[in-house]
Amino acid sequence: MASGFSSSGNSIHTKRALLIGNNKYKEDSELQHCTNDAEDLANKLQQSVLFNHINITTKWQQHGITIAGGHGRGNQLYQLYYPCGIYVDDDHQTTYIADCYNHRIVEWKYGEETGQVAAGGNGQGNRNNQSNHPRDVIIDKKNDFLIICDRYKRRVVRWPRQNGRNGETIVSDIDCWGLIMDKNGDLYVSDSKKNEVRRWKQGEREGIIVAGGHGKGNHFNQLNNPTSIFVDEDHSIYVSDYWNYRVMKWMKGAKEGIVAAGNGKGNSLSHLCYSNGVIADHLGNLYVADSDNNRIMRWCEGSDEYSIIVDGNRKGDQQYLFHSPKGLSFDVQGNLYVVDEGNHRIQKFEIDLN
Repeated sequence: MASGFSSSGNSIHTKRALLIGNNKYKEDSELQHCTNDAEDLANKLQQSVLFNHINITTKWQQHGITIAGGHGRGNQLYQLYYPCGIYVDDDHQTTYIADCYNHRIVEWKYGEETGQVAAGGNGQGNRNNQSNHPRDVIIDKKNDFLIICDRYKRRVVRWPRQNGRNGETIVSDIDCWGLIMDKNGDLYVSDSKKNEVRRWKQGEREGIIVAGGHGKGNHFNQLNNPTSIFVDEDHSIYVSDYWNYRVMKWMKGAKEGIVAAGNGKGNSLSHLCYSNGVIADHLGNLYVADSDNNRIMRWCEGSDEYSIIVDGNRKGDQQYLFHSPKGLSFDVQGNLYVVDEGNHRIQKFEIDLN
């Protein structure tokens, strides 16, 4: 850990001062209490809207809408180049995209034809103002930072969201692929080389292993090239176990995981072929980007029921097809966002409420 992970679950967005010496935040206590109550209520209202919309029978429109990229690969602000991770910020009607081969994070407002560089974009490199094949991005909303998996520089970087010109390394010596932050502000990072997922609480330097960590393999206490991760309200961790063609679920404090999706490599409904993006809904149903099968799958909690929710059927660049889908996200209305990596675009699939 380069400087110690610091994320305050109770900090105020507009009233804070960073004390450089000890990585603590100073806040006005009265405003903090009121602001936190308002934020908690807003979060609960947003979640309730999403929860009411999504269940095991929910369907999505099968023709996607391109909301970012889609103009071939390139480095112009209307283009992407093998994007990977995505974060949907409903509060600001914005998506943040890990534009991997352009070595930048792009901020793309809803309805805009072009994006804006939010981090990196100064060429491939290891300086504080550069990135090197970023794979994933999330937002620490409490402290207004982007958290970036800077894969080829083997680090996790924190970058100010407002007028940020430089990043700060907060985790080093890690082959990071996926990032997620839980409701307490704890940070989880997958390490594809060490075959583990670690969690950092505020102020920790080393973090602890919460999934894998027993070498490369296919046993229930092992992972083989973990990529995307997701943490639910109960702090269960879902891990795309790439080379094992499965998604593993590790409950809080568990010594081994259980198979949540995937029964080996293949293209039948019960199989996966190189899973990537993963999300769980409030019912525990799992949504997986089945990359080489060019489809998005849903696996129902506690049963062998699985279905295709967006079926590309084959590789292609039409609005109903994918070319190696990667990251996944929902917005507060239940619309599905898919990083269509090989087509260098982000696709939105609107929820079907009929």
